[in-house]
Amino acid sequence: MNTHPQKIWIVGIVGPCGSGKTTLISAMQQEMVHFRHIAQEHSYVPTMWKQLTNPDVLIFLDASYEVTCQRRHLNWTEAEYSEQHHRLDHARKHADLYLMTDQLTPRNVQDLVGKFLHEKGIL
Repeated sequence: MNTHPQKIWIVGIVGPCGSGKTTLISAMQQEMVHFRHIAQEHSYVPTMWKQLTNPDVLIFLDASYEVTCQRRHLNWTEAEYSEQHHRLDHARKHADLYLMTDQLTPRNVQDLVGKFLHEKGIL
């Protein structure tokens, strides 16, 4: 009899506003995999993603300024977008998977993330 609990994987999701984080997390929740939105884009602490969540896997979803405005009807400036990217720099450099989502449907993103996690033995 196995007395060790089965591992629950923590997958951190970071990226600028409008990149698809919430949509992905809503679609991907699994029993033994917990997807966590890490609001790194709003923090001045570069390593907040690691300090608060310390995920087993870090996924960075990106989107261009123009696409973020279209998706979320955001009323923000390119300077604000650039500031979010600056705040996300450390997480982007440490991401296990980076996806530019501009040309991807939510289903495409879900499939690519699912394939990646399957290859890592997580799904």
